[in-house]
Amino acid sequence: MKAVRSLLRRMTHGLTLGVRVIARDDHGRILLVRHGYTPGWHLPGGGVDLGETAEEAAHRELREETNVSAASPLVLHGLFFNPVFGGRDHVACYRASDLIIGPPPRPRLEIAEIGFFAVDAPPPGLTAGTARRIAEVCGQAPLSPTW
Repeated sequence: MKAVRSLLRRMTHGLTLGVRVIARDDHGRILLVRHGYTPGWHLPGGGVDLGETAEEAAHRELREETNVSAASPLVLHGLFFNPVFGGRDHVACYRASDLIIGPPPRPRLEIAEIGFFAVDAPPPGLTAGTARRIAEVCGQAPLSPTW
């Protein structure tokens, strides 16, 4: 009976996993995106697809959203609990350097705007989770367990 309850719980209480990428250019600026469907500026990222590793998803989302790729391997910054999305969401956040920056894609429904910003001059509307990650990578705050 316990095995059945455990299986049922896993089927009805699925864990969600997303990824975000802290991509810094040669000037130390951080790449941010503004979505067309939710307010604020965010790190590029999205969901992990079926059969895809978190790192593969991070590479894909960075490229799809911004036309930027990382020439070097991504480095895991941390795994963060995001209580806002159903209480079972986690975000794997990676750091990217050695960027290959293509022409910015045209604004569209998913991504309305893309930009590189100095860490001490973020755009208005920077989301709290994004601000925490930037502070962490700049050594201004300890690593937090939540997004």
